[in-house]
Amino acid sequence: MVDDEQLRAAVNPSGPRGETAAGALRRTQLVPQRPMVYFLGAGPGDPGLMTYRGSELLERASLVVSDTRVHDDILEAYVRASVPRIDSAELGQAASTRGRKLAELAREHGVVVRLVPHDGVLFSTTTDEAAACRRHDVDFEIVPGVGQSSSMSAYTGTPVTTNRVRSVRFIEAGPQTHVDVSKHRNTGHVISGSVEEIVTALESLLADGWDGDTPVLMANEVSTVHQVTIEATMATAVGKLLAEASPGDHVMMLMGQGIEKRADLSWFESKPLFGWRVLIPRTREQGASTADLLTEYGAEGTIVPTIAIQPPRTPNQMEKAIKALVTGDYQWVGFTSVNAVRAVRMWLSDLGLDARSLAGVKVAAVGGPTAEVLQDWGVNPDLVPSGEWSARGLLADWPDFDDSLDPINRVLLPRADIATEVLVSGLLERGWEVDDVTAYRTVRAAPPPAPIRESIKRGDFDAVLFTSSSTVRNLVGIAGKPHPTTVVACIGPATAQTAESLGLTVDVVADEAHMGSLVSGLVEFARARRDEDLAEGRTPLRPSQRRRTARKKK
Repeated sequence: MVDDEQLRAAVNPSGPRGETAAGALRRTQLVPQRPMVYFLGAGPGDPGLMTYRGSELLERASLVVSDTRVHDDILEAYVRASVPRIDSAELGQAASTRGRKLAELAREHGVVVRLVPHDGVLFSTTTDEAAACRRHDVDFEIVPGVGQSSSMSAYTGTPVTTNRVRSVRFIEAGPQTHVDVSKHRNTGHVISGSVEEIVTALESLLADGWDGDTPVLMANEVSTVHQVTIEATMATAVGKLLAEASPGDHVMMLMGQGIEKRADLSWFESKPLFGWRVLIPRTREQGASTADLLTEYGAEGTIVPTIAIQPPRTPNQMEKAIKALVTGDYQWVGFTSVNAVRAVRMWLSDLGLDARSLAGVKVAAVGGPTAEVLQDWGVNPDLVPSGEWSARGLLADWPDFDDSLDPINRVLLPRADIATEVLVSGLLERGWEVDDVTAYRTVRAAPPPAPIRESIKRGDFDAVLFTSSSTVRNLVGIAGKPHPTTVVACIGPATAQTAESLGLTVDVVADEAHMGSLVSGLVEFARARRDEDLAEGRTPLRPSQRRRTARKKK
């Protein structure tokens, strides 16, 4: 019998915070006999740059010590929700004190992973903390991560070394920066520190006689969609840095001949949706894959659930349908949504059944995402629309009933409490007997937090992706209308018509009714707008920036 936890794990297979049975077994097998502290370099910021060794350690961890806000995305991506977490600031200010407390925590919990920024070694207190662990008779390992200098070079498209720059110096920013730099003028320099420390470093270099026209490149939040890169000279760098960075930001500054190549090598910030904030009004499970897809184009997706799934008010119909399904009374079962698959799966689980109950029954899926969820369950659909991924597309490919092939003409359509007249009437015309049964109810979700609602109305989101008419109505109902500058993208004509009826201007309609086509449409829209700005001699701006610019002009 499949219990609820197993079912959820199978429906949402081992994602960032999930854990497969194999993973749990491996974690159990690898727990050391003695207490252990792993000092793990977390990389520059993008969770995707975590090393394979690092991901394994985080999966095994009994406790994780991290820097609040700095490592939040890493925790979300790799650490199980049940694992306790501690902010490193709680362990004390001195490295020796933190090391001693890490040793105590290891004795209590077993495997402790201490996340440290970037590679975990350069300009870090890792070695001091590790030495304290050793003094208190606790073993440790230092596992380096992706370094900040190589990350900045790669993600800004700026070579640190060239055929003329054959060596690099790594410098901690401060009042003595000029001493480290001036003695090695023909060397590439990577200077890192807080905004205040970088300002001090620049002032020390200028005071030491450096030419104010010397080019420098500064960046923060490297490798994330929030990355900001500032090109300047020594004379203009302080003003630009103070204008574009926050006081608490960690900044890296490059000096060297490689800066001139940035125009040809910048790939990250030239992604079509770089820096865009995109609103995804879907359930958490459905929206996660969309957010991942947007990340590939440089955008940050924010999921705002607009519906909640609840059991049907009268479960008798569904109970009868499941029993008929098991006893072979249906020739077909048609799934018109991902949630329909999950609902049927839960119904079967409650009866102690699994995917084998669909043996001998033909299975239809309304589109690719629904088919993928079925395949994750171990069910390969017999029918997926060759054209439009919709009820109409499914009906277009559905065969007529032929009693010479199978005398059973019954079709089960488990669905939400939203009617599917097009599919039902079409199947009836083709000779099928249809059991159109409510497997679950969709209700309007609770309103999102106040800051999200204000961001929607204020125009902080650059775009919103609507995947159905109900998502349009529900988002407007629980959070209000998106700002006029927000790009509205709809998955099909019906959804677009609903958006327009509510007073929204639709900018993008997907060519095909699936999420990949919707995101592609948004990408093409962004590229076209950027090309238009460049052709008119304007600086390309995100929609949210256009709103702020327009306000300043007023």
